[in-house]
Amino acid sequence: MTHPALTQGRTAVITGGASGIGLAAAKRFAGLGMRIVLADANAQTLANAQTEVAALTKGGTADVLALATDVSDLASVQALKTAAYDRFGEVAVLMNNAGVGRGGGAFDHIEGWRRVLGVNLWGVVNGLQAFTQAMIDQKTPCAIVNTGSKQGITNPPGDAAYNVSKAGVKTVSEHLAHQLRNIDGCQISAHLLVPGFTFTGITQGGFTEKPAGAWTGEQVADALISAMGRGDFYILCPDNDVTRAMDEKRIQWAADDLIRNRPALSRWHPDFKDEFAAYMGG
Repeated sequence: MTHPALTQGRTAVITGGASGIGLAAAKRFAGLGMRIVLADANAQTLANAQTEVAALTKGGTADVLALATDVSDLASVQALKTAAYDRFGEVAVLMNNAGVGRGGGAFDHIEGWRRVLGVNLWGVVNGLQAFTQAMIDQKTPCAIVNTGSKQGITNPPGDAAYNVSKAGVKTVSEHLAHQLRNIDGCQISAHLLVPGFTFTGITQGGFTEKPAGAWTGEQVADALISAMGRGDFYILCPDNDVTRAMDEKRIQWAADDLIRNRPALSRWHPDFKDEFAAYMGG
């Protein structure tokens, strides 16, 4: 089944839409006959993406709007909302997808913290503030997708700022789903997209080719569309190295740190190395 918002002639707004998962989703939505609004901070990449997506839409360039947007700035996101409604008259899908990495540790790189939280967390909050009420008022089937991360759930060491931002996205998405389902007549579904290892602008680093263990953005977009059709809120994606069963065990272990009063991040604690290995192998 396909989510009723993913219908020919309707409109999808995608932040971080010029590359990676956002661009892949835009192309998949365009292939379903939707009109596309691409938002991204990189003007050159955005122009290239607009051309690629327009080639897949029914109306060509008339069906694609591209707007340089700073999602960390509410006024910029409000301008995106105004432009989308002025051009297409409605929004069926809002995909708050823009993201950056390389934030900082618990007590360093404060500017990295500000940048990562501004884009990854405030970008989602600003998107919800700008679009949600207008989408509710349409009284039509709609969907809001927020892109999270497994790092916001299992919390691996390395980039505390990024993990915090994505943990925040998970929390606000859960509250969004709760609020929407308690509004009479509201036809908006909420979804938390949780990609696995994906070859994107954030994760590709120095790689010139996709690592064997990574999924492509297109695979994530296909999983998103299928899960939206099933009505899933948590859209937990595997990759070529990690299965759903492995993800579930890692998530359970992280939750059990609190329940069992283990040291913080015990999965990476030397005293629990053997126990964790046995747990995953069992």
